[in-house]
Amino acid sequence: MAKTTTKSAKKPAAKAATKPATKAVTKPAAKALKAKPAKKAAAKPAAKASAKKSAPKAKAKPAKAGKGGLKLSMLKPSVNNMSVRVFARAAGLDHFETDVWGVTRSPEYMARNPAHLTPMIEDKGLPRGVLWESCAIMQYLANKHGLEKFYPKAPAKRAMIDSAMFYLIGTLYPYVARATYPALNFPQYAGEVGHSDAHPDRKSEAQKAAAAAIAEPLEVFHSFFRNGKPFIGGKNPSIADIRLAATLEFLAVIDYALPEWARDYMAAMEKKLGKAYAEPAGDVRGYIAYVKSQATA
Repeated sequence: MAKTTTKSAKKPAAKAATKPATKAVTKPAAKALKAKPAKKAAAKPAAKASAKKSAPKAKAKPAKAGKGGLKLSMLKPSVNNMSVRVFARAAGLDHFETDVWGVTRSPEYMARNPAHLTPMIEDKGLPRGVLWESCAIMQYLANKHGLEKFYPKAPAKRAMIDSAMFYLIGTLYPYVARATYPALNFPQYAGEVGHSDAHPDRKSEAQKAAAAAIAEPLEVFHSFFRNGKPFIGGKNPSIADIRLAATLEFLAVIDYALPEWARDYMAAMEKKLGKAYAEPAGDVRGYIAYVKSQATA
């Protein structure tokens, strides 16, 4: 069983926003789908035997990020952060989380991360000691710990995983952000209509246009990247699947009508990854439920 603890930053202003989504964070991480349990974790003999039986051929090494495991700075309501939180749990990496809501612009944080972004991991093996961007973090950790189940080494298979992630970040996610950020009360990107002083009607039109545009790239994931397989990674979820499923979680805030295959896909992801998926997803869903309740209050 991987160890996961959460340390929350002091954030008086954010208590209301994050209150509904705090229950799942402090539970122990789900059993690794691939990695062996961390050496420090106590396990009953029967659990050990079970882990050995189900361990895949390509064995993953437990993370060694110093005392207390890998440090992950994150924000609970974010699907970008959810991706890495799911991956770390599913991979069985020994890690602990620090909620940095309200402190990413602090001098201390920006001294390490001038981009003031989350998620961020800290690892002595990195040239600058830290790494941000969810896809880069998952790629790095998969490479470092030999997690081929999530990120294959074969060039052609890896290229498809990379292509799916880059297509998501470059095409699908911008539409999702434009469609959902206004409802989530997240800051709009500079240069977007939502960030301008345009009339509310124009902003609403832009939001609806973005929502309408989601269907096309979403179908590309279904027909091209999955191509009849349960997941982009084949029989098992890859890091591209984790990133896609997390992204689709945001669409609930606008009551987006996902096609049947997408609903089945998300259910299959949660069933396959268990608590590793459900716990971080619970924080995102809790925040969405809170935002929607405030909108109708």
